[in-house]
Amino acid sequence: MNWFIRILAAAVWCSLLHSAFADSAAQKPNIIVLLGDDIGYGDFGCYGATKVKTPAIDKVASQGLRFTDAHSASAVCTPSRYAMLTGQYAWRNPAGDHILPGNAPLSIKVGTVTVPSLLKKAGYKTSAIGKWHLGLADSAPDWNIELKPGPLEIGFDECFIIPATGDRAPCVYVKDHHVVNLDPKDPITVDYEHSIPGHSNVIAGIGRIGNMTGGKSALWKDDAIAETLTAQAVQFIERNRNQPFFLYLATHDIHVPRVPAARFRHASGAGPRGDVIQEFDWTVSEVVKTLDGLNIATNTLLIVSSDNGGILDYGDTRERDGDEKSNNGHAFNGPLRGTKGTAYEGGTRIPLIMRWPAKIKPATSDQLVCLVDTLATCAGITKQKLPPTSAPDSFSLLPIINGNLNIAVRKSLIEHSRRMGVREGSWKLLTPARRQKGNELSGAELYDLASDIGEKKNLAAENPAKVKELMTILQRAREDGHTRP
Repeated sequence: MNWFIRILAAAVWCSLLHSAFADSAAQKPNIIVLLGDDIGYGDFGCYGATKVKTPAIDKVASQGLRFTDAHSASAVCTPSRYAMLTGQYAWRNPAGDHILPGNAPLSIKVGTVTVPSLLKKAGYKTSAIGKWHLGLADSAPDWNIELKPGPLEIGFDECFIIPATGDRAPCVYVKDHHVVNLDPKDPITVDYEHSIPGHSNVIAGIGRIGNMTGGKSALWKDDAIAETLTAQAVQFIERNRNQPFFLYLATHDIHVPRVPAARFRHASGAGPRGDVIQEFDWTVSEVVKTLDGLNIATNTLLIVSSDNGGILDYGDTRERDGDEKSNNGHAFNGPLRGTKGTAYEGGTRIPLIMRWPAKIKPATSDQLVCLVDTLATCAGITKQKLPPTSAPDSFSLLPIINGNLNIAVRKSLIEHSRRMGVREGSWKLLTPARRQKGNELSGAELYDLASDIGEKKNLAAENPAKVKELMTILQRAREDGHTRP
């Protein structure tokens, strides 16, 4: 009898431990942010694309949350990424409010609360893989020695990154603090001050921005970037299958130069640009396949999005990167006006998909949200309280994730470009391109997106009170230094 009681007690204890473990795991999902580059609102099948096939992404969308009014915090890459990782509008920080050259110092101040530092504090293993473009070192980096501070100093445990962009020198990978495969006998030099504006230096057969010499053994192969980064991501997931992890996988696709692997060339109906979208979809499929194979998909929050809106024409590289003819009528920004770099909706409205089978029920949300909300959302998921001065512009999307689709998590949004955009409800204000003396509101544009998503009819002259109201929101955001209560 005593023997039986001991076995029964052990079984009950194991059951309680399993239950406690399951509860703990449910509170700490793995989190993957899979961020594309220059992918527009209309580039996926689940957002209306027909000439480009994205079956993996479409399946993720069918199993999770698809947002129809999601935005990057900026219409260009560096400030958008800065805002996502810090929860702060990049225009508040001159170091990160513009597209950085490839030899810029780190734009995120060490000690800042970031998505990876917050999750690391909660027991997560953290990794940054892919495009960085937030600067390295305290000053212009020396690529031949230890590169720090960088991703590891702002919360990542490890990294395997492209320092800037695919079309900017240097064209090498950096792992943790060092250039990968660098030969000390062939040191790297990078010069932006004496380069001709635009694609001024041919590296590995392709014109790049900035000049680079040396480092021949370390140069990446452009048509293997997607495979290299995806392999690194899969390996990180496999190594950390038994603990909570955060993976920031920022792909090179679909930024220029558009040089997909051979099997993706001419695979789409939208030219080179469509081909690299389908390569991006392959990356998503490999990540999903890995999660499924390891039986960890159920408790993994997978976020698929883009750093800003789409763009097509890059001028002198049309044959390689795509032009109007090869695009074949593909509406890469859907019905939206404008492209990457502009203050119109096409500059910042992006696809955003979240899948977390243990928590999220398939749905579509039309709530106004932004990638700057990532940090507060991760704090909500891991039940951590943000310090009052951290993430000043980040709002938690946890209510929407929990199924409360009608809750507006944010009342307004400031969109960053050369002109600023202000969203409140369906109203959208664009600040004047040039302020005219005596009338700071002259030249402003106002649109009601509920009836005019293409921003065709400027209503500013008819609604001066609304223009002033939205300008006041922008002014208050600037003066207060925060928008999060």
